[in-house]
Amino acid sequence: MKVKVAILGCSGRMGRNLIQAAIEHESVELIGGSVRSSSSFVHFDLGELAGIGAIGKQTSTDLNELLDADVFIDFTSIETTLENIKWCQQHNKAIVIGTTGFNDEQVKLIEKSAENIPLVLAPNTSVGVNLMFKLLEITSKAIGDYTDIEIFEAHHRFKKDAPSGTAVKMGQVIAETLGRDLNKVAVYGREGITEERKRDTIGFATVRAGDIVGEHTAFFADLGERLEITHKASSRMTFALGAMRAAFWLNDAENGFYDMQDVLGLK
Repeated sequence: MKVKVAILGCSGRMGRNLIQAAIEHESVELIGGSVRSSSSFVHFDLGELAGIGAIGKQTSTDLNELLDADVFIDFTSIETTLENIKWCQQHNKAIVIGTTGFNDEQVKLIEKSAENIPLVLAPNTSVGVNLMFKLLEITSKAIGDYTDIEIFEAHHRFKKDAPSGTAVKMGQVIAETLGRDLNKVAVYGREGITEERKRDTIGFATVRAGDIVGEHTAFFADLGERLEITHKASSRMTFALGAMRAAFWLNDAENGFYDMQDVLGLK
């Protein structure tokens, strides 16, 4: 039995990769995708949008035309995603969210919404990245208390939030493992003459350039040695395929708030 999937905001760079991933996934049936009413891709064939040839299914501006879907996938924007969650609540639909940049208050609202529907919130749907989160937890337990921890991330010039949602999640995993409050120990960039580095801080460095899909590295540095845990994405398809895996898993899940660690059985 295939899971029926609809992609919200399917005309963007990530949306087009999601279309292709859904078409290629043997356990997923793509039933449609949405675009804004002002989009130049209204009533556009989804396959042609993704550059893989017509499939006979067109984009829609009305989510009510996508009610046959079991699971919705949303990689849009903060405001749009929050509205889409409300719609999914009203229609008892599961949703996978790959949108990033939510503040703490917005995350709490999303968690509250998940009391009524199955919901996966994943700042990064890559299987490799989520394995990295687990490695960060293991490493933090072993050496985090006596090393300097820094997080580096790089993305394409079009990315709006900084640091990336994945980098923030890396920091959260490390901080929680070490019993620290990331809001208190995070250092976002350094400039000028600064005081000596405090051991319990977690630093973040950000690069935005060209067409970099996504690179993340956590440094655990001591005097005399340094451990680096790195993930590099060379194609957005890795995120799209991970989202399909999440959608397939979520279809059988009970109402609740989940992440990719749940999807992959890493908890």
